[in-house]
Amino acid sequence: MAGRRERTLHSKPPQTQADSNTAAPSGVSRWLRYLVPSVADLLFVALLLGLSCGALGRVLLRDGGTGWHIRNGQLMLQTHSITRVDPFSASMSGQPWYAWEWLYDLLIAVIHHVLGLNGVVFYTAAIMAATFVLVFHLAMRWGGSLPVTLFLLVLSLGASAIHFLARPHVVSWLFTVIWFELLDSAASARDSERNRRLFYLPVLMLLWVNMHGGFLLGFALLGVYLVGGAIEWFTRRDQREEVQRWLKRLGLVTLLSLLATFINPYGYRLHLHIYRYLSDRFLMDSVIEFRSPDFHNVAQECFAVLLLVAIAALASARRKPTPGQLLVILFAAYSGLYATRNLPVSSILLTLTIAPLLSESIAKASENAAIALWLRGLLSRLHGFSMRMENLELRFQGHLWLVLVFALGLWACAHGGKIGSTQWINAYFDGKRFPVEAAEVIVQRDVREPIFCPDQWGGYLIYRLYPQTKVLVDDRHDLYGDQFFKDYLKVVFVQPDWQKVLDERHVDWVLMQKNSSPGTILGQTPGWRLIHGDGTAVLFHREGS
Repeated sequence: MAGRRERTLHSKPPQTQADSNTAAPSGVSRWLRYLVPSVADLLFVALLLGLSCGALGRVLLRDGGTGWHIRNGQLMLQTHSITRVDPFSASMSGQPWYAWEWLYDLLIAVIHHVLGLNGVVFYTAAIMAATFVLVFHLAMRWGGSLPVTLFLLVLSLGASAIHFLARPHVVSWLFTVIWFELLDSAASARDSERNRRLFYLPVLMLLWVNMHGGFLLGFALLGVYLVGGAIEWFTRRDQREEVQRWLKRLGLVTLLSLLATFINPYGYRLHLHIYRYLSDRFLMDSVIEFRSPDFHNVAQECFAVLLLVAIAALASARRKPTPGQLLVILFAAYSGLYATRNLPVSSILLTLTIAPLLSESIAKASENAAIALWLRGLLSRLHGFSMRMENLELRFQGHLWLVLVFALGLWACAHGGKIGSTQWINAYFDGKRFPVEAAEVIVQRDVREPIFCPDQWGGYLIYRLYPQTKVLVDDRHDLYGDQFFKDYLKVVFVQPDWQKVLDERHVDWVLMQKNSSPGTILGQTPGWRLIHGDGTAVLFHREGS
């Protein structure tokens, strides 16, 4: 396991006299180290600006759930208490609600109060940029060459783009990378001081469990390394005492991390709720993000390429992967194939584990006499270029541009997204995706009755209309349960008894997508009158109600 940290293939070559002269410290070279951005700095700046400025800034707001996260945080700030019953839905009003992302909601509400939607988008972009730059840094530190690591990172970004949303899961991505680094570095140096860093995991779990349900991934990785350690205990008889000490320490950290999960506003009831939610086969089969990926889309195709590269890297690896490392790769591949929502984290884990293996194989191939001379020359030049770039990357540690761009972004958010007269950040819910015009009509008419709408619009309407008007449904599927959504789908797909569902729930206002089946049928159904229609939505009212 310790061999993973050795960088003999990527260590600096002996310096010639000319090299040492050019590397001699001088006032100019010292300033250059602080002024010239590193690849990691450029990557962070590109991701931060790319995901927050211009049209891409609105991509992060293509999920209406961002709206109810903001409103829930605001409600907690106003009441000085954590939400325990549902305040937003007319269907579930007063019912127990496990707002397990309450800490994120508080944070995002404060950001929204100070910096508006621009700040929400900028904060999300900064978290995502930090996550992928940390992946780049760790993969390089663990032996990945710069070209290989960048190539895999681009694939990882492509696969993750499907969930580039201003939602709390992006914090979970960052926690996953930090968790994996702490766990893997301790596994690779069992008898060193780095072992003590394992005990940071329960502290991280304390934050994670109150930020996002993805904290379960932390225990999946702990389980992977426990199983990997058990395999080593059976197969490496000469190291049994060392492995046994490692397993005891890892077991203790696992227990402490488990205890940390009970420090949440709902105690053990949160664990029962999550279990019931994830074991509900109807919801798991109905919610798109829990289904297996459709490989006809770009994000899923990026993940497929990443899987093929992982197979090639394992097949060509000159050193045998450790059991823990191999199990992480298998876990990442399986979880990504199992559910679309797992693609970002699976891609991140594959990049971190595959980059060092593939880089080592390419470096060794340049010395393989069985390979064609032209190919060996190409691989040798690629390896030499990678070494030079890595040396430059280590020298440029000033991070001046990173800090400057981040500060300018905060300044822009605090001034309406502008720097001077230039509009840099302009975040809003897109009227082509959300019923922006229809919501304005609802406000003008002072509608106080609940609105039936598609679940993906519910979060936006909560953001726009609460507390004057409530929705009948939104995307908090764990709150509503499977029976409610069975009735909901009858209306959405205009199945038998769809009118009965609306009657039983006393629905007088229906807001649907233009040209949708319910929107078309309601326009032809006696007793319903079209109040508003635009390019995105149609609003109906029950006559005589």
